[in-house]
Amino acid sequence: MSSSSRPDASLRRSGSVSPDRLAGTHRLTVPADRAGERLDRYLPEAFPGISRARAQRLIGEGNVRLAGEVMRPSTRLKGGESLVVVVPPPVPLELVPEDLPVRVLHEDAHFLVVEKPAGMVVHPAPGHPRGTLVNALLARADALSGIGGVSRPGIVHRLDRDTSGILVVARTDTAHRALSARFSAHKMERRYHGIVFGSPPRAAGTVTTRIGRHPVHRKKMAVLPAGGREAVTHYRRLETFGPFSLLEFRLETGRTHQVRVHCAYLGCPIVGDEVYGRSRKIPLGKGTSARAVTVSRFLLHAFHLAFPHPVTGEALSFTVPDPPEFAAFRASVFSNGEKISIRCRRSTTVSGTLLVQPRDAG
Repeated sequence: MSSSSRPDASLRRSGSVSPDRLAGTHRLTVPADRAGERLDRYLPEAFPGISRARAQRLIGEGNVRLAGEVMRPSTRLKGGESLVVVVPPPVPLELVPEDLPVRVLHEDAHFLVVEKPAGMVVHPAPGHPRGTLVNALLARADALSGIGGVSRPGIVHRLDRDTSGILVVARTDTAHRALSARFSAHKMERRYHGIVFGSPPRAAGTVTTRIGRHPVHRKKMAVLPAGGREAVTHYRRLETFGPFSLLEFRLETGRTHQVRVHCAYLGCPIVGDEVYGRSRKIPLGKGTSARAVTVSRFLLHAFHLAFPHPVTGEALSFTVPDPPEFAAFRASVFSNGEKISIRCRRSTTVSGTLLVQPRDAG
């Protein structure tokens, strides 16, 4: 049976709280000095065991109510409201350590920096209970931060399954909070390489849009004329070969599928991205007899990550080479005798005009 209570002093004092202790129904009054604050920012302070991401999930699932009404994560508090917060008990989940190939770039008492291979899911989820990065880390690390929840220990940020590259994983709650704060404040330098169809309209520029759930296909993200969250991607063209380009991306924000959505918006989808682009079987000529190359993944790689150490403040920088699939695809294009012609078209939405502000770099 759910308990009915306010978050007690012991919850507020502790650095982290087990999910079992938080489970139940809590009633709390918003202090007057929290007026103007977003609901999803206030809840993690009221419940130290709840991350902002988890708070947003609780709100989105209808577990936070005011006078019986479901609230939104972006709701601005007025102070004095009486909130009812229902924290469901954690779903039992047995995480199995697995000896999986993950390259470790850095390891200390506070965090690890690893290179995730393409095809590996970051954390267990329905349909992916094993073979994840978390399973691999549990076989190596004696402790991981618990802030991410039962199924996401240590996970500060994520990469899509087919995106390879650098990830930072927290070992302690202190490091987790510090790293999460830097991601939220856009103070982590993240750079990606991607091979795309065609070429963007300028050699270098910035795409600024709002990204949110697709209004029809809810498993996809989309550039929206209103709503969603601001997404900013800086790009520059490094090379053009045939009808393809190698681009470098620097992210100011980290929205779900951001680079993939912005590339599709520019009319230059990532090669191999069947969700926002086209088939993974790519013809290298005209006609039904033309040779084709099939890629096993989309060609996007998080090659660089730089940030201050979450405890010592030391400047850290990590860079890894592009995976062999990049060179193999490039070689396939150059070895083709025919001239390849692929037309790319700038994308549109079902709901209105897209926002883009390309500008010359520098």
